[in-house]
Amino acid sequence: MAQPNSFATRQIGDDMSTYLPRAFELNNLVALDRLAEQNPFATLIAATGSEPIIAHAPVLYRRDGDAIRLRGHLAKPNPLCHHYGDLTLILHGPQHYVSPGWNPDKESAARVPTWNYVVAHLHGRLSWYDDDAQLGALVHDLSRHFEPSVGGDWDFDPMEDRFRRQLRGIVGFELTVTRIEFKAKLSQNHPPANQKAVHDALVGLGNSEAFAVADWMRFDDNGETS
Repeated sequence: MAQPNSFATRQIGDDMSTYLPRAFELNNLVALDRLAEQNPFATLIAATGSEPIIAHAPVLYRRDGDAIRLRGHLAKPNPLCHHYGDLTLILHGPQHYVSPGWNPDKESAARVPTWNYVVAHLHGRLSWYDDDAQLGALVHDLSRHFEPSVGGDWDFDPMEDRFRRQLRGIVGFELTVTRIEFKAKLSQNHPPANQKAVHDALVGLGNSEAFAVADWMRFDDNGETS
């Protein structure tokens, strides 16, 4: 039985679109909340008959129990705006190179270079809207969410004609998530001594991306940082 704040994932080969060894599989919705909050700039991929259509956009993530939706907008000429139906949205978490020399058993286990990273593929049904009321609310919500992070206070004013006119150039989207593939490759398949050594080496590098990976290495199954 699934635990609270968790979701069921599929076995490899059972209609999965990404390689997901069980050691790297996350099914914790609290962890997904954290990933979406820290990394809101998403990749959207729609499968077509010829080749995939790919776009990139910041998104607003909302979860109510196990129901998840993501909202954002694209420029009206973007080819993805003509796609209706299934879509995959990728949330890219932190990533960093891992040197084999960081592992205490580098010689005895013949360790090789690798890469630690966190990523989520959210599959679902896509819908679009272009009416002024919904678009204005979306731009307002986006600005209220992101402006504080840069010390700003810009907001959409529906009473301003110049702002309303700019809405004509965008289309809003909403993705209702039906399936999640959540991968965190963070040295879980190594012995504890290696995990600690890799964590400490990443922290010691002193750059933000390495520190973010190290921070995820301390994220436990209960959705807390240990």
